[in-house]
Amino acid sequence: MRIKSSKKTTSLMALLGTTILWGSSFPVIKIVMNIVNEYRYTWTRASIALLGLLPYVAYYRQRGGIDMSTIKGGLIAGLAYSLGIWLQGWGTAYTTASNSAFITGLNVVFVHAYQGLIERRYGLRLATSLTLAMIGLYLLTSPSGGLNIGDVLVLLSAFAWAMQVIIVGMWSHGDPLVFTFFEFLPSMAFIIPDLVIYGEFTVAGTALISLAYLGLVCGDVAFALQVYGQRSVSPAVAALIFLLEPVVAALIACAVLHEYLTPIQSAGALLILMATALSSTQED
Repeated sequence: MRIKSSKKTTSLMALLGTTILWGSSFPVIKIVMNIVNEYRYTWTRASIALLGLLPYVAYYRQRGGIDMSTIKGGLIAGLAYSLGIWLQGWGTAYTTASNSAFITGLNVVFVHAYQGLIERRYGLRLATSLTLAMIGLYLLTSPSGGLNIGDVLVLLSAFAWAMQVIIVGMWSHGDPLVFTFFEFLPSMAFIIPDLVIYGEFTVAGTALISLAYLGLVCGDVAFALQVYGQRSVSPAVAALIFLLEPVVAALIACAVLHEYLTPIQSAGALLILMATALSSTQED
């Protein structure tokens, strides 16, 4: 029992590490997107992540071969990830950043619906955690305005993000770094619309350092931690932990960009923290 508890604690810490790294990406993405288009951002970030993992994957394959289920799981998760990042970027161009943040966070609702309706594993603690998290996310992001095409696109991206979390939970038994390598492969398809629409592949040198951080740290390290963490944590709990991402982003903005949280936003962040703590005690 103690070994199982220790393993779950390690998994929770891994998922928390994923969330912190993803949260740190927001100010970096903001810088990059002022330099490159959304297609180039996606495939360039993925290519750097792939290059970072290539030596390990080559060594792993030479040592004993790669499990086909890891390849399959990584590619399927990568399709969901690629679709999510594309729809989110496209939709955010037609809606506010606060609306995009709130709607993206709704992916947790889809994950919880899957676990409750399909897997038949749900309880009062998770339901309470979900309610607290949704209220907290609303207070933190303060979405406004009516429904528009941008909101619909971001909502579709939220469904794709939910599928990524669920798929990782289903296929997380393989090597995390190998899984992550194949998860980034589908993103390379965005090189095609980049060539068709913009006609060239150049990336400004000022963006390369930021893209390297996004690809190697927020990509390779963060996604590998996600795969490892979801081995012992259900998708529903993992999705709630990932809702800490906007909280981390807000705290970094306060520290680096000298922004500040209003009392209402602080209350929202506190509710998300409470939801995460409550859900983390859920026995799967």
